[in-house]
Amino acid sequence: MSAFPKIFVAGATGLLGGQIVQALLDRGAPVRALVRPGAGEEKRRSLTALGSDRLELVEGDITDPAERLAEAIGDATTVISAVQGGPDVIVDGQANLLRAAEKAGAQRFIPSDFAFDLTKLDDGDNFMIDWRRQAAAARAGSPLDVISVLNGAFYEVMTGFMGLIDWERGTLSHWGDPDQPLDLTSVADTAAYTASVALDPAATGTLRFAGEVMSMRQFHDAVQRGSGRTLELRHLGTADDLRAEISRQAAVAQNPFDYVALQYQWCMVTGKAKFDRLDNDRYPDVTPVSMTDFVRATAPAH
Repeated sequence: MSAFPKIFVAGATGLLGGQIVQALLDRGAPVRALVRPGAGEEKRRSLTALGSDRLELVEGDITDPAERLAEAIGDATTVISAVQGGPDVIVDGQANLLRAAEKAGAQRFIPSDFAFDLTKLDDGDNFMIDWRRQAAAARAGSPLDVISVLNGAFYEVMTGFMGLIDWERGTLSHWGDPDQPLDLTSVADTAAYTASVALDPAATGTLRFAGEVMSMRQFHDAVQRGSGRTLELRHLGTADDLRAEISRQAAVAQNPFDYVALQYQWCMVTGKAKFDRLDNDRYPDVTPVSMTDFVRATAPAH
């Protein structure tokens, strides 16, 4: 028998979801992980490879009828959503998952927020964050205790998806004030904090964590030290210039995902989505990796 209550994880085959499952198992918690029927065999194996008798895989989807999904949740007391997708998943799917959690008798729900401070943003600042804000509004009035875990920007996103670093050209580009502080956290550390929150009976409300708080200038320095490479720091324009560029791209783009990375950058470099405080001290057993060490482990060889 585990000393911890059972935790249900949706999105368990994703990068963050899988690491949340791992972090929960590492802490001794029993986990029931939702695996979509169409999930590839490799994704299933990545979970079964964790090799714990405290891990149970159940097949289903967060869009399943709430009654069926409630059966999958079973006796789990906390439901964690680490799903990714469009509004059909983030808004409608999570609303369905919340209803299923209520039917199953769960007590707490951790939604797929995992971003910078979305409570400080306005509609239109970032269309993907808008979906999470809509999902939050839909949860109002739920009898479950909803706990939001925020982590700033993922290290992995900063060094990849954002398109800030061009290893071939030897540049690191940014918009806005290079000394504006930014909240950044690795996926693994976000998972560790999420597991700690899920197993903390006193956790409630919105909790904010950051592996590092650093400016673009400091980020540039950390990337150089971690990679052992010299990168030219390129300033692309002010935050207002960035906003204008987003508007220009939005007017011509076929797909809003073409400019969503710029929207994320605007939310950060303006300071609008900056955390006012951090809750790291609540879980001193989590020691976040530094950006320098993360880059040292992940930067492409040269």
